[in-house]
Amino acid sequence: MNESIEDLTVEYEENGQLLVKELDKAVLSKGAWTTVLFRYQQWQPESGDYGPDKYVIQRYKKSGGEYRRQSKFNISSAEQARKIVDTLSAWIDSAEA
Repeated sequence: MNESIEDLTVEYEENGQLLVKELDKAVLSKGAWTTVLFRYQQWQPESGDYGPDKYVIQRYKKSGGEYRRQSKFNISSAEQARKIVDTLSAWIDSAEA
């Protein structure tokens, strides 16, 4: 049950093996609609180790006292993450000028 924001995670375990390991999370907005940015790694059986860092933004809606995921956006690479950061920074800078 995801009754609080602290309970929200991307970790996923199957047959005792942690397949998705959460490294960090940042709550971007709170309320009836909550947005969380997760940093995680996926288990790669071929190498026997976790892969590179990945990122996902997930939106949750609180209903009946429980947070339920409504949507998600996977950031496919560190390069894409940098482009998002650079673009948002430029837009914010131009809007504040």
